[in-house]
Amino acid sequence: MPITVTLDEMLHQRRMTLTELAERVDITLANLSILKTGKARAIRFSTLEAICQALECQPGDLLESTPD
Repeated sequence: MPITVTLDEMLHQRRMTLTELAERVDITLANLSILKTGKARAIRFSTLEAICQALECQPGDLLESTPD
């Protein structure tokens, strides 16, 4: 089952831009964009934790398992 990143939906719910999140998490906009579009092959737990803190959410709110 592929994993889908739902970062875009969470950003919309929080009324936050990708640029604002990048500044809060201290990660490049390019790397966040790769994550948002689902092209990332991996994510560090520390990065996931920082994103969750900035968005006040749980990892499960950002990652979704979808059937093939």
